[in-house]
Amino acid sequence: MSSSNIQNHQLDILSGPESRLKEFRRALNVFFEIIRGYRGLHFIGPCVTVFGSARFKSDHHYYKLSEELGYELALAGFTIMTGGGPGIMEAANKGAKRAEGKSVGCSIVLPREQNQNAYLDKWVEFKYFFVRKLMLAKYSYAFVAAPGGFGTLDELFEILTLIQTKKMRNYSVVLMGIEYWKPMLTFIQKMAHEKTIDQTDLDKIILSDNPKEIAQIIRTKGISEHGLVDRKPMRKFWFLFEK
Repeated sequence: MSSSNIQNHQLDILSGPESRLKEFRRALNVFFEIIRGYRGLHFIGPCVTVFGSARFKSDHHYYKLSEELGYELALAGFTIMTGGGPGIMEAANKGAKRAEGKSVGCSIVLPREQNQNAYLDKWVEFKYFFVRKLMLAKYSYAFVAAPGGFGTLDELFEILTLIQTKKMRNYSVVLMGIEYWKPMLTFIQKMAHEKTIDQTDLDKIILSDNPKEIAQIIRTKGISEHGLVDRKPMRKFWFLFEK
């Protein structure tokens, strides 16, 4: 799909009411993309999703920190799930690979093509951002937000909203790169002060710049609160072409 076609496709879904047939076809496209994501990611867990900017290079402090995070999480037994692109995503997947762990990417089709990074064992490509975010959330026991931009904020606050509204279990949500997040944390504290959120919502956020500590917190909470070690591997069925 060319860059112009991708851009038109993305704008098309937000263009208001259209013919019933076109809307029906679009709904089918979304449905089949969700099914493709479910089939592609069904056997990958347990995962930890790492969010963060695609713009950091390999010599940047946050890239190196995220690589160590991926390494420690993989040693703790988790599959590392990211958006599959460069920057923080690549770093976390690279760290997992260094620890001989598993890495998964949920990449997005963009007008300026974002290629998958070289450290993925498996990836699934999506056209719709909301389907991609569903997959990044569905298979994970915890979420780590490293420094990033609008996309990282979007992903982070969607997870916090799902936990706040009890649409998702109270999984660990970690902010890594505390100095970067300080202005946002000040604003969130103001929200709690003004009572637009509860203090308990703020208390759900874990702050740490120590990858080993983060991995231990996530593993401990996953076991104690979510029965992680008791989870049995999913069976594959030949008649569903899952062998």
